[in-house]
Amino acid sequence: MTSYELTMTLVSGLFFMLLVAWISYRQTRGVTETQEGYFLAGRGLSAVFIAGSLLLTNLSAEQLIGLNGSAYGFNLSSMGWEVTAAFATICMAFVFLPRYLAGAFTTLPEFLNQRFDNDVRRLSVLLFLLGYGLVTIPSVLYSGSIAVLQLFDLPLLLNMSYSSALVVTIVAIGATGALYAVFGGLRAVAVSDTLNGAGLLIVGIAIPWLGLSALGEGSVDLGVTRLLSEHTEKLNAIGSETDPTPFATLFTGMIFANLFYWCTNQYVIQRILAAKSLAEGQKGVLLSGYFKVLVPFIMMLPGVIAFHLYGGSDSATGLSSIDLAYPRLIRDLLPVYALGFFLAVLLGAVFSSFNSLLNSAATLFCVDIYLPYRAVRGAAALDDKQVVGIARRVSVVIALFSFVVAPMLQFAPDGLWQVIRVFTGFYNIPMVAIVLVGLFTRRVPAFAAKWVIILHITAYGLLQFVFEEQIPLHFLHLYAILFCSEVAMMLFVGYRWPRQPTAAYIHPEAVDMQPWPLAMPCAATLMSCVIGLYLTLSPIGLVGGVSRAYVPLMCVLLAINIVVWWRFSRSTTGVEEHF
Repeated sequence: MTSYELTMTLVSGLFFMLLVAWISYRQTRGVTETQEGYFLAGRGLSAVFIAGSLLLTNLSAEQLIGLNGSAYGFNLSSMGWEVTAAFATICMAFVFLPRYLAGAFTTLPEFLNQRFDNDVRRLSVLLFLLGYGLVTIPSVLYSGSIAVLQLFDLPLLLNMSYSSALVVTIVAIGATGALYAVFGGLRAVAVSDTLNGAGLLIVGIAIPWLGLSALGEGSVDLGVTRLLSEHTEKLNAIGSETDPTPFATLFTGMIFANLFYWCTNQYVIQRILAAKSLAEGQKGVLLSGYFKVLVPFIMMLPGVIAFHLYGGSDSATGLSSIDLAYPRLIRDLLPVYALGFFLAVLLGAVFSSFNSLLNSAATLFCVDIYLPYRAVRGAAALDDKQVVGIARRVSVVIALFSFVVAPMLQFAPDGLWQVIRVFTGFYNIPMVAIVLVGLFTRRVPAFAAKWVIILHITAYGLLQFVFEEQIPLHFLHLYAILFCSEVAMMLFVGYRWPRQPTAAYIHPEAVDMQPWPLAMPCAATLMSCVIGLYLTLSPIGLVGGVSRAYVPLMCVLLAINIVVWWRFSRSTTGVEEHF
């Protein structure tokens, strides 16, 4: 990249980032002066901001690089992590969200305190903060920095070693991203996420389009024809046991992994807890589910195109690493004037995850540790300004800590994905199990939840590190086994030693709890999209030629949707008035 090209890239990228920052500032003036304003955006987020923030919080640099790399090196089987999340968003909209909003909770541990006791609350906060501080926040910074280094060859441009350039990039990205979380609170995070999410969709559509044009030597139609006729095994979403995501795992541990992420993970659900009404929350969550169905097209199709353009990683002309597929496409396809826009979108995705995590970590510390501690000691109550000030200082401390931890991930012997996978497994499944049991039972006592946390950490650690060779289970199958065992144990304890008195819930209902009338038919259509996508990207559909069963099966899905929407239209006075 010449000095002129570098200057063009930096200027255009800086312009877009400053535009996002200015709009976010205009949208958040005065909102962050109260606790509720800082932590929950004043409980005033609409569906668009909820969906936009969820989309960009979930999709970051590791998805852009990792999913395209998986498609380049294997096939589309890893789309299961993204597409099947639609089911979890439906569960959130109908099962979890009404109960969370009815209780007017700021954090998930608040719910656990009301349902069980303060010890369960403290244990859950400890798990969240350890996970965020040691792995999740540093990994977001690390993966984003790696993406920038790969795309723009910063060590060469800065005349620095790779490790030094990595540290500089981590600090620069982290310091910029922290400004939103520290000074703007959740609303600034949500607004900036939505704007950057729009940019991500533009890039996500442009790269496959330009790639197909390159594949067809200037013709998108010829590119599509080649994609659908050559090496169609790359379009297969039905993973075998040797693929990164075997198809069977979609029906075992992946269900619970997605339920944890979309329904109980504080840094994800916090923007849903900030919904101004149940209807807006349901709209936003389901809309994000529709976006997840698009992920294979915007974050995996470029990897397949890279395979056709450059050859496989095992060929003489192929890339040296599967993770280079997307960066190579970006460098080859985007004109110089668009590289800055892409840099801004990429950094926006990193900022989104990073500042969402900072805001949530500060919320957990203040709401579930510091304020309860002061209350127990009988200290004087703090006003809103003091609490927000403490939250900002906590965010700064966590950010600085992550700057120290993030560069160390380059020395992880098994790679970044392995670190994230192993550590998350220590707390995601017990959280889902405890929350589900807490929502649907009232007799299970608090000590059952405490034992589940302790036993899960012990059992998971042994199965992952001690008996991994003797019990060679895919980690997603292990998730399912542990979940079922833990739920069964809590139900048994509740039957044998029931809680006395039974749990009682407080329902202050701080927002309008009228559900969205279109939620049910939209959810049915969303699941139809998931099923239809898997039918299309399988041996029934495009892999190896369209089979005779494909059209009838798609017609059945279409007929089901027609019936669902017809029945809905018959049971209401009009569809259009509910939008």
